[in-house]
Amino acid sequence: MACRISELVLDSRDPERLAAFWCEVLGYVVLDRGAGGVEIGPEEGSGGLQPTIVFNPTDTPKSVKLPLHIDVNPTDRDQAAELDRLLKIGARPADVGQTGEESWHVLADPEGNEFCLLRQQLSGKP
Repeated sequence: MACRISELVLDSRDPERLAAFWCEVLGYVVLDRGAGGVEIGPEEGSGGLQPTIVFNPTDTPKSVKLPLHIDVNPTDRDQAAELDRLLKIGARPADVGQTGEESWHVLADPEGNEFCLLRQQLSGKP
């Protein structure tokens, strides 16, 4: 028996705003609101293969690079088109020391949390 990641929990100064951004990025929906936090996930809800994301309210601003970040892959377009879409919905480029030779783009969500946009994965290929 093994474990699986069921949810990711992020502190957020504005859980509603961050939930809306990540719903747009991932095609997720709001699953629950409680105690000021917001849980988002796939339309079928929690318990499936994809983890949900919980945005917990905090008053503490992000001040350092996160030790863990999210990587995303485009599912229905190439990387350049997805980069354009993400920038239009509120992502912005982030510099974490990359060389410019990487095959991915480092971005930040509206609260400055870094995430990477990887290339589109073709079915059956890494």
